[in-house]
Amino acid sequence: MDIIVTIATELGVRKNQVEAAVKLIDEGNTIPFIARYRKEATGALDDEQLRELHERLTYLRNLEEKKAQVLATIEEQGKLTEELKAQILAAQTLVVVEDLYRPYRPKRRTRATVAKEKGLEPLANILMLQMTGKSMLEEAAAFINEEKEVLCAEDALAGAKDIVAESISEEADYRIRIREMTTKKGVVRSTAKDAEAKTVYEMYYDFSEPVGKLAGHRVLALNRGEAEKVLTVKVEAPEEDILRYLEKQIITRDNPNTKAILQETIADSYDRLIAPAIEREVRSELTEKAEDGAISVFGKNLGQLLMQPPIAGKNVLGWDPAFRTGCKLAVVDATGKVLDTTVIFPTAPQNKVEESKKVLTKLIDKYDISLISVGNGTASRESEMVIVELLKELNKPVQYVIVNEAGASVYSASKLATEEFPNFDVGQRSAASIARRLQDPLAELVKIDPKAIGVGQYQHDMNQKKLGEALGGVVEDCVNRVGVDLNTASASLLEYISGISKAVAKNIVAYREANGRFMSRNELLKVPKLGPKAYEQCAGFLRILNGKNPLDATSVHPESYAATALLLEKLGIDKKDFKPGQLAGLGKTIKDKKKLAAELEIGELTLNDILSELEKPGRDPREDMPRPILRSDVLEMKDLTPGMVLKGTVRNVIDFGAFVDIGVHQDGLVHISQICDRFIKHPLEALSVGDIVEVKVLEIDIQKKRIALTMKGI
Repeated sequence: MDIIVTIATELGVRKNQVEAAVKLIDEGNTIPFIARYRKEATGALDDEQLRELHERLTYLRNLEEKKAQVLATIEEQGKLTEELKAQILAAQTLVVVEDLYRPYRPKRRTRATVAKEKGLEPLANILMLQMTGKSMLEEAAAFINEEKEVLCAEDALAGAKDIVAESISEEADYRIRIREMTTKKGVVRSTAKDAEAKTVYEMYYDFSEPVGKLAGHRVLALNRGEAEKVLTVKVEAPEEDILRYLEKQIITRDNPNTKAILQETIADSYDRLIAPAIEREVRSELTEKAEDGAISVFGKNLGQLLMQPPIAGKNVLGWDPAFRTGCKLAVVDATGKVLDTTVIFPTAPQNKVEESKKVLTKLIDKYDISLISVGNGTASRESEMVIVELLKELNKPVQYVIVNEAGASVYSASKLATEEFPNFDVGQRSAASIARRLQDPLAELVKIDPKAIGVGQYQHDMNQKKLGEALGGVVEDCVNRVGVDLNTASASLLEYISGISKAVAKNIVAYREANGRFMSRNELLKVPKLGPKAYEQCAGFLRILNGKNPLDATSVHPESYAATALLLEKLGIDKKDFKPGQLAGLGKTIKDKKKLAAELEIGELTLNDILSELEKPGRDPREDMPRPILRSDVLEMKDLTPGMVLKGTVRNVIDFGAFVDIGVHQDGLVHISQICDRFIKHPLEALSVGDIVEVKVLEIDIQKKRIALTMKGI
């Protein structure tokens, strides 16, 4: 198999793009670095394409390695034919390689191996040849052997049938065809273990759907229901079709002495040996596809959440709501420094509303707070009521935002939070995190395990290693797309920068604390364990504001500094002059970019990147994202009426729709069928986490706390 050609075909890109990307990956370059600084080599493949390419490259290389191992093992046994070798080399998946290897794999003792030890293989061959003129019991009588515990003809025939059944089950072509038939015509059926029990799985108590049409979120729900011992799940294969297919392949003569026995043997082989394995494989494949789909959705949601625009330049009051233990507050200044913390008890059982308002008013006046960031967990609804009441009484404009607090408790109890706030309890840390995730969502959310951020579905049921790697890649791409301030970034933010490990991130912070601000990117080479390769990978993503070289504040890579200086010289611009806004429209003044790129000895794509940086140095890509809705009043579910049109924020996108925060405690669901007039396969085609949308209320079920919304006909 030509791996390069295979990947190029799958991704729909040119062979030379894949070759260049593979070479760069093999040389130890990171995906963000290749995507940003090696566009000429790869033909501008983006980070998503490069990650997919890397994933396929790893799989296909593992496949080739497995083929080599299997070929060597079968050759050692002296059983490798040219035909088998060709089949193995042509296999496109690990499952097919395993099918072909099955007959040659070292076996545990089975009924068939026991029968072979008793010398019954020749009898099995007589049965398979279907040429005998005697009854099979007459043939079997010749194999009675008391020493080997073959006591009668029936015993001998049973052993022969076991040998034939196993050989049928090991035939790769049969398994491939049966798997195909099960996938195309099989049905997944689930039933309740207790039909009277009230559970969230009631819709699956008597459920069936064709294997090929089963949606990913249903697969994961069935798996969870089965794991919780609520459901029994089976794959019902088209058994009659499969048995007819096997009989057609195996019964080649109409011999009355062998036909009925072979039919029994085929049925036994399928029922006992093939069907359970195929069912496991089909369900495993369904689960893998469902997980891949869910991981992809989680990744896209996480990317959107991380890329929410920061709210800069404001002192923020972080509010971690609770009942019995009180609401924890933390005042955070515009740089993220915690100025004050306290606890108030406006909620049940204490209900000290007036006392809490006095504390809040003092904090708002003392620290000039204009924004309150409230976590959306337990007691957030009650906290919101108090805040709205207070805002009406204040004589200055203050607004509030409900922030998704998923992962705040995980962070506040972590080692990292303990190091960051050694004198705070978990509630104070959580309140500080809730404030900071409004100021700079990316910088704060990178401190939390991405799996705990809660913008996916069934994330705890899937392959955690695969999920962790995928989400880590999303965080890495986001952090590098935005870039970080080398002089203020935390170690947890720095470790996501291309080429920087956890240890090196800590070393950068330690160096900064010991030597003061970095004044140039070159200084990074003095950091312990940060060598030339790591410097090449990370330098372009680290910004130094007000340093020695103004280019250090941009995403222009140091390897392009000479070309940039020459460019500025050719354009008659002093390099000290490029400050935000001063060189706006620079790209439009250049008539022949191809010629200019050749003169500068750089690629045209690199030139375009340099020009866009000079026009708007250190531009934050998050500026293009929708800003959060700031509120000053509150709605309750009882205030909603069908037909009401509201503005809301998309909080989560899943396979069957999107959850939208419309300012009441319960997010509303826009079902996929209510998102837009055109047909869409997945809500992500039309919506992303963080989008600000207009929705109309369809139904309200206060008892079940459900709100149905639509985006159509508004």
